[in-house]
Amino acid sequence: MNTIQTMNPQTKEELFVEILLRLADDRLILGHRLSEWAGHGPELEEDLALANTALDMIGHASALYAYAADIDGKPDEDHYAYFRDDLDFKNIALVELPKGDFAFTIARQFLFSAYSYFLYRDLIGLVDDDQFKGMLQKHFKEIKYHLRHSREWILRLGDGTETSHIKLQKAFDELWMYTGEMFAMDNLDQKAIEHSLFTDVSKCKEEWINLVSSTLEEATINVPDNNQYMYNGARKGLHTEHLGYLLAQMQFLRRSYPDAEWK
Repeated sequence: MNTIQTMNPQTKEELFVEILLRLADDRLILGHRLSEWAGHGPELEEDLALANTALDMIGHASALYAYAADIDGKPDEDHYAYFRDDLDFKNIALVELPKGDFAFTIARQFLFSAYSYFLYRDLIGLVDDDQFKGMLQKHFKEIKYHLRHSREWILRLGDGTETSHIKLQKAFDELWMYTGEMFAMDNLDQKAIEHSLFTDVSKCKEEWINLVSSTLEEATINVPDNNQYMYNGARKGLHTEHLGYLLAQMQFLRRSYPDAEWK
């Protein structure tokens, strides 16, 4: 099992906040990346689909942040989205990579949606916090759509033109080294599992690999080597250079006018 070191929360509430932030940060950052496609999709229907998926993911993040703020005594969810530096973000590196071309975006969305599907499925059957479970159940319905939609595009691009096939293969080859981090477990995860706040994601890795592999094979895409070097450490702040630029863009206005309010 891959391991990384991270902070050492002292109470169940602190553990819960960390779990909520990990889930939320993944979805906020990927939602932002998807939002960069607004007005630039390959066709009108897909332009709207990407925008709606971005809204779903940012909405998931907002709900998770709001619950974390309630537990942690912060004023609202904006604190987590706009007033933390890159080292404080707990998202995996996969979601912060630049949006790339359409094949890259779809490949990443499929890999992350498949991971989210198995993660949320297991969490729903495990957690005993009613509010958290309710959020998971609501978000899970949208995750199933994200997975189905991205999988359909994988098949369409992989078994499409020579150009779409080449670009999709290149996207998976570039992304694969970032997938291992989704299943890396650390001390915080282990403690959260003891309190029924999280699940052992390493146990669903085989299901994820089977789903991804079968889809790629159907799309005539070669499955990358799963034994290659895997990036790790973003959960504890070892991010790529890309996150800092993303946050500078996303947080600039809010930090420039921290007391501004909608009228």
